[in-house]
Amino acid sequence: MSVYTTVTHAQLAEWLKDYSLGELQRMQGILSGIENTNYFVTTTRGQFVLTLFEHIGADQLPYYAQLMAHLAGRGLACPIPAANSSGKFIGQLNGKPALLVTRLPGESVVRVSTHQCEQVGGVLARLHAAGQGFTQRMLNPRGAHWWKFYSQLLRPKISSDELRLIESEIDFQAQQAQRARTNLPHGVIHGDLFRDNVLFESNGSKDVGVIDFYFACDDALLFDVAITANDWCLRPNATLDMDQLASLLRGYRPDHKYTDAEKYAWPILLRAAALRTWMSRLGYNHFPLQGEMTITKDAGLYQRLLLQHMAAPAYIDMPM
Repeated sequence: MSVYTTVTHAQLAEWLKDYSLGELQRMQGILSGIENTNYFVTTTRGQFVLTLFEHIGADQLPYYAQLMAHLAGRGLACPIPAANSSGKFIGQLNGKPALLVTRLPGESVVRVSTHQCEQVGGVLARLHAAGQGFTQRMLNPRGAHWWKFYSQLLRPKISSDELRLIESEIDFQAQQAQRARTNLPHGVIHGDLFRDNVLFESNGSKDVGVIDFYFACDDALLFDVAITANDWCLRPNATLDMDQLASLLRGYRPDHKYTDAEKYAWPILLRAAALRTWMSRLGYNHFPLQGEMTITKDAGLYQRLLLQHMAAPAYIDMPM
Protein backbone atom coordinates (compact mmCIF):
# COMPACT_ATOMS: atom_id res chain seq x y z
CA MET A 1 0.00 0.00 0.00
CA SER A 2 1.22 3.48 -0.87
CA VAL A 3 -0.19 6.72 -2.29
CA TYR A 4 0.38 7.15 -6.01
CA THR A 5 -2.92 8.84 -6.89
CA THR A 6 -3.72 11.80 -4.63
CA VAL A 7 -7.28 12.19 -3.40
CA THR A 8 -8.35 15.40 -1.66
CA HIS A 9 -10.78 15.63 1.23
CA ALA A 10 -13.31 17.40 -1.00
CA GLN A 11 -13.03 14.76 -3.75
CA LEU A 12 -13.56 11.90 -1.33
CA ALA A 13 -16.45 13.65 0.44
CA GLU A 14 -18.22 14.04 -2.89
CA TRP A 15 -17.51 10.43 -3.90
CA LEU A 16 -18.89 9.11 -0.61
CA LYS A 17 -22.28 10.66 -1.33
CA ASP A 18 -22.94 7.53 -3.42
CA TYR A 19 -22.59 5.39 -0.27
CA SER A 20 -24.70 5.16 2.87
CA LEU A 21 -21.71 5.55 5.15
CA GLY A 22 -22.27 8.98 6.66
CA GLU A 23 -20.13 12.08 6.24
CA LEU A 24 -16.37 12.10 5.81
CA GLN A 25 -14.49 13.11 8.95
CA ARG A 26 -10.84 12.18 8.34
CA MET A 27 -8.60 10.57 5.72
CA GLN A 28 -4.96 9.54 5.89
CA GLY A 29 -2.62 8.05 3.29
CA ILE A 30 -1.15 4.63 4.05
CA LEU A 31 2.55 4.08 3.41
CA SER A 32 3.00 0.33 3.93
CA GLY A 33 2.90 -1.89 0.83
CA ILE A 34 3.81 -1.07 -2.76
CA GLU A 35 0.98 -2.11 -5.10
CA ASN A 36 -1.93 0.35 -4.84
CA THR A 37 -3.01 3.72 -3.47
CA ASN A 38 -4.58 3.40 -0.03
CA TYR A 39 -6.17 5.70 2.52
CA PHE A 40 -7.61 5.20 5.97
CA VAL A 41 -11.07 6.78 5.94
CA THR A 42 -13.22 7.73 8.93
CA THR A 43 -16.86 8.69 8.47
CA THR A 44 -19.65 9.35 10.92
CA ARG A 45 -20.59 5.67 10.58
CA GLY A 46 -17.28 3.88 10.88
CA GLN A 47 -13.71 3.31 9.77
CA PHE A 48 -12.79 2.10 6.31
CA VAL A 49 -9.89 1.59 3.90
CA LEU A 50 -10.09 3.12 0.44
CA THR A 51 -8.04 1.47 -2.31
CA LEU A 52 -7.39 2.93 -5.76
CA PHE A 53 -5.99 0.26 -8.05
CA GLU A 54 -2.92 1.23 -10.04
CA HIS A 55 -2.33 -2.06 -11.90
CA ILE A 56 -5.44 -4.24 -11.70
CA GLY A 57 -8.13 -3.82 -14.34
CA ALA A 58 -11.70 -3.06 -13.28
CA ASP A 59 -12.88 -6.35 -14.81
CA GLN A 60 -10.81 -8.35 -12.29
CA LEU A 61 -11.86 -6.43 -9.19
CA PRO A 62 -15.32 -7.95 -8.58
CA TYR A 63 -13.56 -11.28 -7.94
CA TYR A 64 -11.60 -9.81 -5.02
CA ALA A 65 -14.53 -7.91 -3.55
CA GLN A 66 -16.87 -10.89 -3.77
CA LEU A 67 -14.21 -13.19 -2.33
CA MET A 68 -13.82 -10.96 0.73
CA ALA A 69 -17.59 -10.85 1.18
CA HIS A 70 -17.72 -14.66 0.89
CA LEU A 71 -14.92 -15.24 3.41
CA ALA A 72 -16.29 -12.70 5.89
CA GLY A 73 -19.67 -14.40 5.64
CA ARG A 74 -18.02 -17.65 6.73
CA GLY A 75 -16.44 -16.16 9.80
CA LEU A 76 -12.99 -15.15 8.60
CA ALA A 77 -11.82 -11.83 10.07
CA CYS A 78 -11.27 -9.94 6.84
CA PRO A 79 -12.48 -6.64 5.30
CA ILE A 80 -16.08 -6.40 4.12
CA PRO A 81 -16.58 -4.41 0.90
CA ALA A 82 -19.07 -1.54 0.87
CA ALA A 83 -21.60 -1.31 -1.97
CA ASN A 84 -22.64 1.99 -3.56
CA SER A 85 -26.19 3.11 -4.33
CA SER A 86 -26.19 0.90 -7.44
CA GLY A 87 -25.31 -2.17 -5.40
CA LYS A 88 -21.79 -2.35 -6.86
CA PHE A 89 -18.59 -2.77 -4.90
CA ILE A 90 -16.31 -1.20 -7.52
CA GLY A 91 -16.50 2.52 -8.26
CA GLN A 92 -14.19 5.02 -9.91
CA LEU A 93 -12.31 7.88 -8.28
CA ASN A 94 -9.80 10.19 -9.97
CA GLY A 95 -9.79 7.97 -13.03
CA LYS A 96 -8.91 4.80 -11.09
CA PRO A 97 -11.03 1.81 -10.06
CA ALA A 98 -11.79 2.20 -6.37
CA LEU A 99 -13.02 -0.02 -3.55
CA LEU A 100 -14.02 0.83 0.01
CA VAL A 101 -13.83 -1.87 2.69
CA THR A 102 -14.22 -1.97 6.45
CA ARG A 103 -11.09 -1.32 8.49
CA LEU A 104 -10.09 -4.17 10.79
CA PRO A 105 -8.76 -3.60 14.31
CA GLY A 106 -5.21 -4.51 15.21
CA GLU A 107 -1.68 -3.91 13.97
CA SER A 108 0.84 -5.81 11.88
CA VAL A 109 4.06 -7.02 13.48
CA VAL A 110 7.71 -6.78 12.46
CA ARG A 111 9.30 -8.99 15.12
CA VAL A 112 7.61 -12.36 14.93
CA SER A 113 7.12 -14.92 17.70
CA THR A 114 6.69 -18.66 17.24
CA HIS A 115 3.20 -18.33 18.72
CA GLN A 116 2.26 -15.74 16.11
CA CYS A 117 3.56 -18.05 13.38
CA GLU A 118 1.27 -20.77 14.70
CA GLN A 119 -1.66 -18.33 14.70
CA VAL A 120 -0.91 -17.36 11.10
CA GLY A 121 -0.81 -21.01 10.07
CA GLY A 122 -4.20 -21.46 11.67
CA VAL A 123 -5.80 -18.46 10.00
CA LEU A 124 -4.42 -19.58 6.63
CA ALA A 125 -6.02 -23.00 7.14
CA ARG A 126 -9.35 -21.33 7.95
CA LEU A 127 -9.07 -19.15 4.87
CA HIS A 128 -8.43 -22.18 2.66
CA ALA A 129 -11.37 -24.05 4.19
CA ALA A 130 -13.74 -21.08 3.78
CA GLY A 131 -12.57 -20.56 0.21
CA GLN A 132 -13.67 -24.04 -0.84
CA GLY A 133 -17.23 -22.78 -1.20
CA PHE A 134 -16.32 -19.88 -3.47
CA THR A 135 -17.38 -20.69 -7.02
CA GLN A 136 -15.54 -17.98 -8.97
CA ARG A 137 -12.13 -18.74 -10.44
CA MET A 138 -9.03 -16.64 -11.03
CA LEU A 139 -5.86 -18.02 -12.61
CA ASN A 140 -2.69 -17.06 -10.75
CA PRO A 141 -1.66 -13.73 -12.33
CA ARG A 142 1.94 -14.28 -11.20
CA GLY A 143 2.36 -17.90 -12.13
CA ALA A 144 4.70 -19.53 -14.64
CA HIS A 145 3.41 -17.51 -17.60
CA TRP A 146 4.18 -14.28 -15.72
CA TRP A 147 7.68 -15.45 -14.76
CA LYS A 148 8.60 -15.89 -18.43
CA PHE A 149 7.03 -12.62 -19.55
CA TYR A 150 8.46 -10.56 -16.69
CA SER A 151 11.95 -11.99 -17.00
CA GLN A 152 12.10 -10.45 -20.46
CA LEU A 153 11.05 -7.05 -19.12
CA LEU A 154 13.74 -7.29 -16.45
CA ARG A 155 16.44 -8.45 -18.86
CA PRO A 156 17.90 -5.00 -19.66
CA LYS A 157 17.66 -3.87 -16.03
CA ILE A 158 19.37 -6.64 -14.08
CA SER A 159 22.82 -8.20 -14.01
CA SER A 160 23.75 -11.21 -16.11
CA ASP A 161 24.11 -13.30 -12.92
CA GLU A 162 20.61 -12.34 -11.79
CA LEU A 163 19.17 -13.14 -15.20
CA ARG A 164 20.89 -16.53 -15.34
CA LEU A 165 19.54 -17.45 -11.92
CA ILE A 166 16.00 -16.38 -12.85
CA GLU A 167 16.02 -18.27 -16.13
CA SER A 168 17.52 -21.41 -14.59
CA GLU A 169 14.90 -21.40 -11.83
CA ILE A 170 12.07 -20.89 -14.33
CA ASP A 171 13.39 -23.93 -16.24
CA PHE A 172 13.61 -25.96 -13.03
CA GLN A 173 10.05 -25.05 -12.03
CA ALA A 174 8.78 -25.98 -15.52
CA GLN A 175 10.47 -29.38 -15.29
CA GLN A 176 8.93 -30.01 -11.86
CA ALA A 177 5.47 -28.53 -12.49
CA GLN A 178 3.70 -31.77 -13.41
CA ARG A 179 4.95 -33.81 -10.48
CA ALA A 180 5.09 -31.03 -7.88
CA ARG A 181 1.65 -29.47 -8.39
CA THR A 182 -0.75 -31.88 -10.09
CA ASN A 183 -1.62 -34.05 -7.09
CA LEU A 184 -1.92 -31.22 -4.56
CA PRO A 185 -5.18 -29.80 -3.17
CA HIS A 186 -6.12 -26.63 -5.07
CA GLY A 187 -8.45 -23.78 -4.23
CA VAL A 188 -8.51 -20.12 -3.26
CA ILE A 189 -5.19 -18.82 -1.95
CA HIS A 190 -4.45 -15.43 -0.42
CA GLY A 191 -1.21 -15.22 -2.37
CA ASP A 192 0.38 -12.45 -0.29
CA LEU A 193 0.01 -13.31 3.40
CA PHE A 194 3.08 -11.34 4.46
CA ARG A 195 3.49 -9.76 7.89
CA ASP A 196 1.95 -6.45 6.83
CA ASN A 197 -1.24 -8.23 5.75
CA VAL A 198 -2.03 -9.83 9.11
CA LEU A 199 -3.37 -7.83 12.06
CA PHE A 200 -3.07 -8.77 15.74
CA GLU A 201 -5.04 -7.05 18.48
CA SER A 202 -3.13 -5.86 21.55
CA ASN A 203 -5.78 -7.34 23.86
CA GLY A 204 -4.59 -10.82 22.96
CA SER A 205 -7.66 -11.72 20.93
CA LYS A 206 -7.33 -15.00 19.05
CA ASP A 207 -9.22 -13.49 16.10
CA VAL A 208 -6.36 -12.66 13.73
CA GLY A 209 -7.32 -10.31 10.90
CA VAL A 210 -6.34 -10.81 7.25
CA ILE A 211 -6.21 -7.95 4.74
CA ASP A 212 -5.10 -7.15 1.16
CA PHE A 213 -6.58 -9.90 -1.00
CA TYR A 214 -5.41 -8.47 -4.32
CA PHE A 215 -3.07 -11.39 -5.08
CA ALA A 216 -5.78 -13.94 -4.32
CA CYS A 217 -6.37 -16.57 -7.00
CA ASP A 218 -6.73 -20.32 -7.53
CA ASP A 219 -3.58 -22.36 -7.03
CA ALA A 220 -2.10 -25.16 -4.96
CA LEU A 221 -2.98 -24.48 -1.32
CA LEU A 222 0.49 -25.55 -0.24
CA PHE A 223 1.97 -22.82 -2.45
CA ASP A 224 0.15 -20.29 -0.23
CA VAL A 225 1.77 -21.88 2.82
CA ALA A 226 5.18 -21.56 1.14
CA ILE A 227 4.62 -17.87 0.32
CA THR A 228 3.61 -17.28 3.93
CA ALA A 229 6.53 -19.23 5.40
CA ASN A 230 9.04 -17.35 3.25
CA ASP A 231 8.05 -14.11 4.98
CA TRP A 232 6.95 -15.06 8.47
CA CYS A 233 9.88 -17.38 9.16
CA LEU A 234 12.52 -15.37 7.30
CA ARG A 235 15.63 -14.25 9.19
CA PRO A 236 17.85 -11.29 8.19
CA ASN A 237 20.50 -13.69 6.89
CA ALA A 238 18.01 -15.05 4.29
CA THR A 239 17.44 -18.39 6.02
CA LEU A 240 14.24 -19.71 7.55
CA ASP A 241 13.90 -20.02 11.32
CA MET A 242 13.12 -23.71 11.77
CA ASP A 243 11.26 -23.22 15.07
CA GLN A 244 9.01 -20.62 13.52
CA LEU A 245 8.48 -22.78 10.45
CA ALA A 246 7.53 -25.78 12.58
CA SER A 247 5.04 -23.59 14.46
CA LEU A 248 3.49 -22.24 11.25
CA LEU A 249 3.12 -25.76 9.82
CA ARG A 250 1.63 -27.00 13.11
CA GLY A 251 -0.89 -24.15 13.05
CA TYR A 252 -1.82 -24.91 9.46
CA ARG A 253 -2.22 -28.65 9.97
CA PRO A 254 -2.18 -29.65 13.66
CA ASP A 255 -2.05 -33.39 12.93
CA HIS A 256 0.98 -32.76 10.68
CA LYS A 257 -0.24 -35.38 8.21
CA TYR A 258 1.20 -34.31 4.87
CA THR A 259 0.92 -36.59 1.84
CA ASP A 260 3.91 -37.89 -0.07
CA ALA A 261 2.97 -35.50 -2.91
CA GLU A 262 3.01 -32.55 -0.50
CA LYS A 263 6.34 -33.61 1.01
CA TYR A 264 7.87 -33.81 -2.45
CA ALA A 265 6.43 -30.49 -3.58
CA TRP A 266 7.24 -28.43 -0.48
CA PRO A 267 10.90 -27.47 -1.16
CA ILE A 268 10.02 -26.81 -4.81
CA LEU A 269 7.16 -24.52 -3.83
CA LEU A 270 9.40 -22.63 -1.39
CA ARG A 271 11.70 -21.93 -4.33
CA ALA A 272 8.79 -20.88 -6.54
CA ALA A 273 7.53 -18.51 -3.85
CA ALA A 274 10.98 -16.97 -3.40
CA LEU A 275 11.35 -16.53 -7.17
CA ARG A 276 7.99 -14.79 -7.46
CA THR A 277 8.71 -12.35 -4.63
CA TRP A 278 12.23 -11.63 -5.86
CA MET A 279 11.05 -10.88 -9.40
CA SER A 280 8.17 -8.74 -8.10
CA ARG A 281 10.51 -6.64 -5.99
CA LEU A 282 12.96 -6.26 -8.84
CA GLY A 283 10.07 -4.91 -10.89
CA TYR A 284 8.95 -2.47 -8.20
CA ASN A 285 12.51 -1.16 -7.88
CA HIS A 286 13.32 -0.94 -11.61
CA PHE A 287 9.89 0.25 -12.80
CA PRO A 288 8.67 2.40 -9.90
CA LEU A 289 5.42 4.33 -9.96
CA GLN A 290 5.67 7.95 -8.88
CA GLY A 291 3.63 8.97 -5.87
CA GLU A 292 3.54 11.23 -2.85
CA MET A 293 4.12 8.33 -0.42
CA THR A 294 5.99 5.25 -1.62
CA ILE A 295 8.38 2.65 -0.25
CA THR A 296 10.75 0.11 -1.76
CA LYS A 297 11.70 -3.30 -0.40
CA ASP A 298 14.93 -5.28 -0.53
CA ALA A 299 14.80 -7.51 -3.61
CA GLY A 300 18.19 -9.07 -2.88
CA LEU A 301 16.88 -10.68 0.30
CA TYR A 302 14.67 -12.99 -1.76
CA GLN A 303 17.45 -13.71 -4.24
CA ARG A 304 19.53 -14.91 -1.30
CA LEU A 305 16.57 -16.88 0.06
CA LEU A 306 16.13 -18.62 -3.29
CA LEU A 307 19.80 -19.58 -3.30
CA GLN A 308 19.43 -20.85 0.27
CA HIS A 309 16.44 -23.01 -0.69
CA MET A 310 18.43 -24.42 -3.59
CA ALA A 311 21.41 -25.26 -1.37
CA ALA A 312 19.65 -26.44 1.81
CA PRO A 313 15.96 -27.27 1.33
CA ALA A 314 13.62 -26.94 4.29
CA TYR A 315 11.52 -30.11 4.37
CA ILE A 316 7.93 -30.26 5.55
CA ASP A 317 8.33 -33.49 7.50
CA MET A 318 10.70 -31.96 10.05
CA PRO A 319 10.28 -32.96 13.71
CA MET A 320 7.62 -30.79 15.33
